[in-house]
Amino acid sequence: MYKRKIYLFGITSGLIMMIALCCTAVSAYLTQINLEQSNTGQTLLAEHQKLSSISYRMFKQLTDELIFGESANQAIIRNKQALIAQSLDKIRRLELQQRQALGSKMTAGSIEDTDELAGLIDAIISEFKAITATYNNTPLDQQNRLQTLLEVKIDNEFREAINAAVVRQGNVVSAINAKIETLNTAIVWFAVGVALFAMPCIILACYWLFNQLYQPLTIINNGTKAIAAGDYHQRLPETLDTEFSQLVSSLNLLASRLADHEMQAEHSRKQLEFEVEQRTREIKQVNEQLTRVDSRRRQFLADVSHELRTPLTIIRGEAQVTLRQSSASEEVYRETLDSILLQAVNLSELVDDLLLLARAELSQLKLDTSRQPLGDFLQNQVSQWQRLHEDRHFTLDIDEMANALELKFDLQRIKQVVAIMLDNACKYSAPQSPINVSLKQLDTSACIEIKDFGEGISPADINHIFERFVRFKHKSEGLGLGLAIAKAIIEAHGGEIQVNSTQGEGTLFQIYLPMDVE
Repeated sequence: MYKRKIYLFGITSGLIMMIALCCTAVSAYLTQINLEQSNTGQTLLAEHQKLSSISYRMFKQLTDELIFGESANQAIIRNKQALIAQSLDKIRRLELQQRQALGSKMTAGSIEDTDELAGLIDAIISEFKAITATYNNTPLDQQNRLQTLLEVKIDNEFREAINAAVVRQGNVVSAINAKIETLNTAIVWFAVGVALFAMPCIILACYWLFNQLYQPLTIINNGTKAIAAGDYHQRLPETLDTEFSQLVSSLNLLASRLADHEMQAEHSRKQLEFEVEQRTREIKQVNEQLTRVDSRRRQFLADVSHELRTPLTIIRGEAQVTLRQSSASEEVYRETLDSILLQAVNLSELVDDLLLLARAELSQLKLDTSRQPLGDFLQNQVSQWQRLHEDRHFTLDIDEMANALELKFDLQRIKQVVAIMLDNACKYSAPQSPINVSLKQLDTSACIEIKDFGEGISPADINHIFERFVRFKHKSEGLGLGLAIAKAIIEAHGGEIQVNSTQGEGTLFQIYLPMDVE
């Protein structure tokens, strides 16, 4: 706003100055035009006087020719005629310019009278020539024709024409001079009027500008003094110039903060108490979660210990029993070794599962991938499980688009995943119920679906089935590592595994494997 006010003051002053300069320029231009017209009128007066002088001298020489003969002064007469013609041309040209500049009303008759004057001069010259051609012995002073020429044509008509032209141009010059005088008077009075108008305007504009400049400073000074005196409810008006808007906002914000300080302090204390209580609840929840994790860890260690102790006990017992026999047969040793080998294999598988989960957690699970037809792979797996479970009906449905689908995957790992899924389907469904396996091709992935028609999974358990060491209460066998291992393998392939289950209707597992484009 400060800049606007200064710009407004400058623009107003500039406009007044521009108006004065424009008026001065117009006045100077009009004065120049009037002076040029006045000079033109003066020149026309001089030319008419010059024309009159040359004409009278020529008329005298023509008279001398009558007196002294035709050969007298012929060269001089012709020179005078040329000068008269030049003077008339100049008069016509100047009068035409004068009419174009001043109009036909102010210069009425000038061009027409000049034409009549030129005709009159030609008529007088022609009359002199006619008299000279018809000259006889009659005395000149007794010739009526010559007397008429000298007295009427020259003394009366020519003199009156010249005088009329001079008077007319004198009137034009007087009118132009009057216009110049009127214009000068108007310029003087206009200058006086502009000065009388501009000076109060400039004084008022300066007073308004200074008042506009100092008023915000005075308001801010009074407001800050009131705030410093303890009046925290004092507010500065926010309608001041934009240059002070940030300062006014800051001072008003300062006053508001000082006025609300105690209230904000009390609110902060309450907020702090609330946040402490909330953080305490969160810590308790985290502590409870850690307690549950620790309990599951303890349970896992107990389960692992139990699972490890069982095969180790069997191995030790078989070995001790066999070693106590003094003369054991080869068949007894072979049975003992077969039992020990079976338990060692179980231990190895358990250790391998734990190692796989640990590597997956550290993103160090290595895959031996190769491109293979996924449909043929599933067909083989379903056939094997059908042979193992003859009392159960396994079905395989391969989408037409996925018939020739080939993916890059680790054959042994995916076989392990399918085995875990089919084993769970058999374990958690009735022996006679069917198990459906299907393969579909989506936009960017292949989907393997394994559907059983068992008891289903409760909503409380479905959120934890992929966690490690989780076992359902009604099925206590196993360590609860199968689904966690399956998820780790699928995620290592860049895919994902999802589950949907309805209690009493069965469970659907969906395995998504990405299709690599080469």
